[in-house]
This record gives sequence, C-alpha cells and structure tokens, in this order.
Amino acid sequence: MTIEKRRVGTSDLEVAPLALGGNVFDWTADEKTSFAVLDAFVDAGGTMIDTADVYSAWVPGHEGGESERLVGRWLKRDPSKRGKVVIATKVGFLDGEIVDGEYVPNLEPEVVSRACDASLRRLGTDRIDLYYQHRDSPTVPLADSLGAFEELRRAGKINAIGLSNFTGDRINEAVATSRAEGFAAPAALQPWYNLMERERFEPDPREAAIRNNLGVFPFYSLANGFLSGKYRSEADLAKSVRGERSRAFLRGKGADVLKALDEVAEETGAALATISLAWLMAQPSIVAPIASATSVEQLNELTAAMELKLSASQLDRLSEASSEALPA
Repeated sequence: MTIEKRRVGTSDLEVAPLALGGNVFDWTADEKTSFAVLDAFVDAGGTMIDTADVYSAWVPGHEGGESERLVGRWLKRDPSKRGKVVIATKVGFLDGEIVDGEYVPNLEPEVVSRACDASLRRLGTDRIDLYYQHRDSPTVPLADSLGAFEELRRAGKINAIGLSNFTGDRINEAVATSRAEGFAAPAALQPWYNLMERERFEPDPREAAIRNNLGVFPFYSLANGFLSGKYRSEADLAKSVRGERSRAFLRGKGADVLKALDEVAEETGAALATISLAWLMAQPSIVAPIASATSVEQLNELTAAMELKLSASQLDRLSEASSEALPA
C-alpha cells in the first residue's frame, strides 16, 4: 500500500501521516535498537523523524544532544537515508533554565544561531527541514526569536519554521509578527494532544492552527501509554516508570475511552495504539501524530495506523467517549 503524504502547512515539505519521536533514542532505546526502529520506520513508509537538542538531558550522565547524535550516526551509516527522511528538531530548552522542575526556554537570537549550528553538527547534515521553537519564551520578543529563525532560513540552514507548546493567542501573534516583519511565517505547530487530553489543544490552539494554515504534529499521542490499553487498574500502574502519569486517567471518562477503543479493536482487528493514532490522523489540521518506540514490535503497531482508515461511526464513538476524558 502506498502511504499518502501530507503537506506541512504553507511549506514545501510533504510527510507521511506518522512522525517517529526521537526522545527515546540512546536512552530507553540503545543504539542497536534505535537503528532497527529507524530502519523499520523508513521501510514502512515513514518519513519524519522528530527530535530536539535537549533530548535527553534529564537522564543522569546525559548532557543533551544524545538523540540528535544517534540520528546523525544512523544517517552516516547509510547516507542514502537522508533523502528519504524529513528531520525536525527544536531549540530553546538546552540553553534555558529549569525552574521548579519546568524548563524555561532561552530563545535569544545568539542562542538560536549557536544551537542550530550545534544541532547540524550532531545530525551530520547541512539542513534542518523543520526547526521548532520548543516553547514560547516569556522574555524574548517574537520579532527577535523569529528574526533569528529567518536568518537561519535565508542562510539555508533550515527550511520551515515550527512552534511548539504555544497558546492560540501566541500562535496568532507569532504569525502576525512574521508577516509584519517580512519573515517566512511558521508552517507547523507541535501541541500536547491525544484522546485523553483533548482540552490541551481544543479549541483555541486548534482554531489558531487552522486559521493560520499550520500543519499540526501532536506529541504525547498515546497519553504516556494509557491509550495502548496498558493501564486498566491501579495495580497496572506499576508496569512502567511512566505508570503513575496515568493514575488520573483511571477516573472520569478513562474507562469509557478504553471501552470505545476495545470495540473498534474488535471490529478492525487493530491494536489500541494503532486506533488511537488513526483517530488523531483523522482530526482537522493534523498532519502526523508523533509517537516513539523502544522496539520494532512497538513500532509496527504505530506504523499500522498509516494504513488504518476508521469509519465515520468509529471516529464518532471515539470522539464522544473522549469528549470529557479527564475529571474537572
């Protein structure tokens, strides 16, 4: 089956409807496993690899850049792969501060310029296809940070510009600022969005993305594994170090969402993770959800979503079950 590609906003980029998350590379997935996952992703028709300069600085003994370096080593092993993939990475957190456990981005123009060069070296390429502001900066004017991105674009170091973790109002302001300054407007948005946490994207950021023709790449697409069906009771939370993050999902509509996924799984024969991603792929403005895998077996469930077409009835049932996914 030929995987139909989707255009990324107003850019000239076209990608398959699933992006492979690189946050696990050289962390919970070692080099051998990561290479196998990357190879299998491309073999399945996948095209976009999503990483960030900060991956995985939170791991003891890591400094950031580990994921980018691994992608660079993978590309060096087989340079022909560069022409088959679209590389997205992000800037801001690695040179920022951590306050009360939260990253505060640094998007000063000189930081952006220096960080881009460092990412290019780690990736072993001369161009980043999609370069994101990892989070909206509270201290750097948008004209300054976007101006730095525009300089990189004109220098040929990046192709398209993306925004990550932006509110609807700030998306509108960023696009308006770019147009007023004569910059290329952002083409992509990366929000936190999945069946269990729809309120993080709906309605304001989604409306802003549609209004400004941004291609959307949701992260946390599987709600930290909850939407794979892994956690159905409090006893299940011990199955993974990420289990506690799903405790809130066991209340409210969590059971209803899993029930709806189970019903669709019975009808289609697809895994719950596959169905959850296929629902995202069918939503307005979505170009490709981002999901990571620590084994080829996991990856196969993810890439299967690119070939799964849910019926209108199935989509409606999932949407209805997830409309109030979290308790107030």
